[in-house]
Amino acid sequence: MTRTQYYVAASLDGYIADAEGRLDWLFQFNDVEGVTEHYQKFLAGVGALAMGAATYEFVLGEKLESWPYAGIPTWVFTHRELPRFPGADIRFTAEDVGAVHEQMVRAAGGKNIWLVGGGNLVAQFARRGLLDELLLGVMPVVLGGGIPLLPTRLSGVLELKDLTRFGRGALELRYELPRGAGGSSV
Repeated sequence: MTRTQYYVAASLDGYIADAEGRLDWLFQFNDVEGVTEHYQKFLAGVGALAMGAATYEFVLGEKLESWPYAGIPTWVFTHRELPRFPGADIRFTAEDVGAVHEQMVRAAGGKNIWLVGGGNLVAQFARRGLLDELLLGVMPVVLGGGIPLLPTRLSGVLELKDLTRFGRGALELRYELPRGAGGSSV
């Protein structure tokens, strides 16, 4: 069954990027034993991606030689004209997440949907009751401000399904959202 997952890393104080939108604080954990293998296993279960314009522009700004999500159809939610990444299966849309979610489920072919990047897009999925899991990497860093993990309230209590410990104090918490756990603007 296809699950819609928000797989993201955050600081201890709940920010996914610093006040300038940078991720330097996170990249220092890339070499922690087991993290790369864990990510690759997660990615192997992904059949479709969704990201907002800011996340897509961040990926473009990394000046990568190849699209990091090769072979995975990617929906970029935007109201602006954006350049295409050569060779990537990118589908730009300004449609409502509910309508696009059905397309993503079909394209995922039984694999999962990964909501990549910022919490604003994820909040739209959550408000529509379309978010099944939160896979939260918690990094032992306090940023004191920045881009919040999820700028919406989720109704109900999330159920902790798994906890993975990595070196240097990094954790991953896997939460399942209660059915119908739509959010509200905060």
